[in-house]
Amino acid sequence: MTHTRDPRAARIAKLIEPLRVEPGSRVRLGRDFDPRYKAGLKKKHGAELLRAGVSLLAEYQERLAAQDTYGVLLCLQALDAGGKDGTIRHVMSGVNPQGVKVSSFKQPSAEELGHDYLWRYAARLPSRGDIAIFNRSHYEEVLVVRVHPEILDRQRLPEEARSAKIWDRRYREINNWERHLTDNGFKVVKIFLNLSKEEQRVRFMKRLDLPEKNWKFSASDVRERRLWDDYQHAFSEMLSATSTAWAPWYVVPADRKWFARICTAAVLAHTLIDIDPHYPVVGKETRANLRAVREELEAEAPKGAAPDPYAARHPVPSPSDGEG
Repeated sequence: MTHTRDPRAARIAKLIEPLRVEPGSRVRLGRDFDPRYKAGLKKKHGAELLRAGVSLLAEYQERLAAQDTYGVLLCLQALDAGGKDGTIRHVMSGVNPQGVKVSSFKQPSAEELGHDYLWRYAARLPSRGDIAIFNRSHYEEVLVVRVHPEILDRQRLPEEARSAKIWDRRYREINNWERHLTDNGFKVVKIFLNLSKEEQRVRFMKRLDLPEKNWKFSASDVRERRLWDDYQHAFSEMLSATSTAWAPWYVVPADRKWFARICTAAVLAHTLIDIDPHYPVVGKETRANLRAVREELEAEAPKGAAPDPYAARHPVPSPSDGEG
C-alpha cells in the first residue's frame, strides 16, 4: 500500500523544529531556550490551533489503535508548577480514553526499590496500539536523584555502582533502553516543559491566594525551588546526554500555558504522522462474509425503512473485490 504524506506534516514540523534538542549538542537551558518563546503566535488564535491539534490527535490515535502495531510513550518532565497536569488534560481531551494510560511516578514503594531503577517504568509501558503518558518519568532517576543523592541510599545499590560516573552510566542505560523500545515498535516522545523562575513564583502565589488551589501547594515545592540552579544544571546535562536520533528531546516553552499545550500536541502529532498508521485492509474471504451479513441485515429492514439507513444519509463507496 502506498501511503500519502499528511499535508499538515510540514507545518507541524516547522513549528516544533526550534524546540528540538539536536542529538550530540551541548545544552545550557538559560542560554539556548527561552521559556517565553511563542513562535510569533497570538493567544487569541491559541484555542483554535489547540482544537485543530486535538482533532488531529484523535484521528491518528484511532488509526494507531486499529493498526495495532506501534505504541507511543510520551514522557513529560517539568519543575513544580510547570503545567504537566493541565497539558495532559487539554491535549488529550479529544482522544479515546481507552487507548491512553497516564502514570504518575511518586516516591518508589518497597517493592519498586527491590528492583533496578527502570523496573517500575517498564511495567507501565504502552501496549501496541496505545499511548502511555508518564507524568514525570524514568528521567527522575537522573534529575531528582542527582539533586538529592541521598535518595541513592534507599535504592540499595552495591558500592561499585555508586561511582562518580553513575550519571554517565545511567544516561547510557536510558539511551539503550529507549533504543530497544523504538527498535521494537514503541516510539518514545520526550517533552520538557521549560518554566522560568519568575513564572514559577507567580504560579506558586496563585496557589496560595486561591483557596481552591491550596491543595496543590506543598512546603516541599519551596524547598525544591531553593535548588533552582542545581535543577537547571541537571536538566541541561540530561538534555545534552539523552537527546538521540531515535528519541529526541523537545524543550517546550512553558511560561504561556496556551502555547505549551499547542506545542505538546504538535510534537505528539508529529510522531503519529511519522508512524503513519492505517486501518487494516480485509481480504476477499472476509469481504465476502461482510457482504453476506449486509444482505441479511438489509432483509430485516421494516416496511418503509431504508435497507441501510447509514448509507442513505452518507454516500458509501462501492466495495472492491480486490485485496486493496
